[in-house]
Amino acid sequence: MDTLRQNFWKEEYLREKMLRCEWHHKYGSLVKAKQKAKAAARLPLKLPTLASKAPHSPPPVPKAVPSKSPSPVPEASFQSEMYPVPPATRALLYDGISHDSQGRYHYLNTQKLDLPESRYLLPITTNFTYGWQLGPPVKQELVSCKMCRIESFFRKNGAFALLDPRDLAL
Repeated sequence: MDTLRQNFWKEEYLREKMLRCEWHHKYGSLVKAKQKAKAAARLPLKLPTLASKAPHSPPPVPKAVPSKSPSPVPEASFQSEMYPVPPATRALLYDGISHDSQGRYHYLNTQKLDLPESRYLLPITTNFTYGWQLGPPVKQELVSCKMCRIESFFRKNGAFALLDPRDLAL
């Protein structure tokens, strides 16, 4: 490398350094502000804690007017969405292991048999409203009429054959 080439690289290096200093002087404060905003966005959001308020007692009802209240709701804690689990059902959790169809497996299958309105205070999701308070399922017996039953969806004689009376459901 000769002197001419060395001077060229020296000037290039100094020019680049000056450009960087000018850019930093011009845009440095904006970059720092953006970095602070990103750092603040990464911090977890802290929500204020709400003090639990005691439920307000209802105003006294005059004795002359009989009050018609809906079905009495069993007492449950205000923070829970579910009724408390009966102790006999809760004991199933600690009896055996799920691998042997005991423990948690048996507990969940027992809970599944209860109706939702006996487990939850109110419908939690909109899907709950479809089956809320329908009562026990009703079995419908199939009618054993030979005329109403079709053995198969397809025609027995092929797609383009004339219709056979046995293929029709009348």
